Amino acid sequence: MIAIEGLKTIAVLELLTGIGFILFWIGFFTIGLAPKNPPQGYFAYEHSFPLPDGLLAILLLVAGILLLVNNPWGSNLSLIAAGALVFLGLLDFSFNIQNGIYKISKGDLILNAFLNVWCVVFGVAIAVLIG
Repeated sequence: MIAIEGLKTIAVLELLTGIGFILFWIGFFTIGLAPKNPPQGYFAYEHSFPLPDGLLAILLLVAGILLLVNNPWGSNLSLIAAGALVFLGLLDFSFNIQNGIYKISKGDLILNAFLNVWCVVFGVAIAVLIG
């Protein structure tokens, strides 16, 4: 187990990530974060994610809060969230690379690559540091 300061850092990052998921989906459905010319199947693929991403956002928020108050369930929930983050990041990377999402525009490359890398790296970091 890592020091309390490290757990607090993870907790804050979990809270920010959970909020980020929520803001992403608000933006996706309101201001249009989709590519201008998405590949076939893009919307069917993306529309399957609000429910699991919503659950992951809630999981991250609860885990982060529990870590901040030194509740041992925070670590357990963080490990569950870590696995979900890695899976999500790799799944999105796989879809994006196979469907040319990274090549659509510089903005799509930056946004999608950042989200994919963040999910995988942060998920692995949580698993290593807490596990």
